[in-house]
Amino acid sequence: MPILESLIGPIASIIDEIIPDKEARARAKLKLLKLEGTQEMESIEARMTAIVAEANSRDPWTSRARPSFLYVMYVMIPWALPMGVLAALKPAMAQDIAAGMNSYLGGLPEPLYALFDTGYLGYTAARQWSKIKGVDQ
Repeated sequence: MPILESLIGPIASIIDEIIPDKEARARAKLKLLKLEGTQEMESIEARMTAIVAEANSRDPWTSRARPSFLYVMYVMIPWALPMGVLAALKPAMAQDIAAGMNSYLGGLPEPLYALFDTGYLGYTAARQWSKIKGVDQ
């Protein structure tokens, strides 16, 4: 399981960074090692293989789908500046815009958010794996 072996190190280092408690960190690493031989880990490896294949695809719709989301975020974050100015000049209009955006985002189904989270985490794991393997710089 070459993908699995290359994932355990990065996942363990991520665990070191996000879990400050030494005991909890040790429990998380032990659980990761226990997962290594299970069917669940084999399932994760199969999904990772598919994600890596998608990321390496020459099809622009497939290979650019996840980076395109980042471009949307790069637009949304700076948009806060003009919204701040609008809020200072026309607070009611800024509140209406914010309420409309919140209403729209709140109306999206929860499984859609879960799908995005899973895809984005898979993408970042695949990028890390390809960097470790020396495929990407």
